[in-house]
Amino acid sequence: MAAVEAVLIAGPTASGKSRLAMELAGRLDGVIVNADSMQVYDGLSILTARPSAADMATLPHALYGHVRPGDPYSAGTYLRDAAASLAAAKAAGRLPIFCGGTGLYFKALLGLLDEMPPVPAAIREHWRGQLAAEGAPALHRLLAERDPVAASRIALADGQRIVRALEVGEASGRTLSALQAGRGEGPLEGARTVRVVLAPDRSELRERIARRFDAMLADGALAEVEAFRRMPGALDGSAARAIGVDELGAVIDGTLDLAAARERAITRTRQYAKRQETWFRHQFGPDWQRLDAPDPTRIEGI
Repeated sequence: MAAVEAVLIAGPTASGKSRLAMELAGRLDGVIVNADSMQVYDGLSILTARPSAADMATLPHALYGHVRPGDPYSAGTYLRDAAASLAAAKAAGRLPIFCGGTGLYFKALLGLLDEMPPVPAAIREHWRGQLAAEGAPALHRLLAERDPVAASRIALADGQRIVRALEVGEASGRTLSALQAGRGEGPLEGARTVRVVLAPDRSELRERIARRFDAMLADGALAEVEAFRRMPGALDGSAARAIGVDELGAVIDGTLDLAAARERAITRTRQYAKRQETWFRHQFGPDWQRLDAPDPTRIEGI
């Protein structure tokens, strides 16, 4: 136990990561550190399935809801924040337990990403202008020609990430996917971590996703989206890509009924979970323990 520097818990959405992290943190005097790119943003605690207020009051948590929804937030920014959380955990004598579904954050923590190059303002402004003029799908087609691996990971409508891939490629002379496959510096040593990927049965996960979205609706997700849309810059930033924002926004606007919005959001979440599963299967090797249930007694090394 003394040699373990951190515990990493990855997995698709609705797989039980937060529950497992809570159990481990309670047993091991841990602090739960977010590793999910949507849960960093303020304004959507319900739709992004952030830990509840009761959970956060029970055990220490870090990097949840600390970014304004209109602000950009990169893997590099996350790495700096995570390093600060690691230092704070060490000073407090607590075990950091990183929990989330964003694979690039875990790779960054372990030093498996090359450092992203600075992008000159002229290049950044050029690609943002192209996005405004041509739209995300057109730039996605261009990205597919230049960096098909990166394009396969980015949704057609995700203009911000498409532009990021194009501008990094132009600034560095290397594709984003090549940079992400490299080796940079990370605050954690793999040999001193316990790494877990949750991989529940696909049919069970599909049912969990549906039940969880219904619980989100019961908890006030519709009102949350209504308030979120009034936050300055919220709809222009990455937080607006959270599943449910568009669907429930259409309900608020009167262009979609709630039942149809529910079905669309559940379908999108299931598709997202499948992409996460595929990514973890291909990117995380045998040094990651794979569990079909969030059972802390089955984790080796702690």
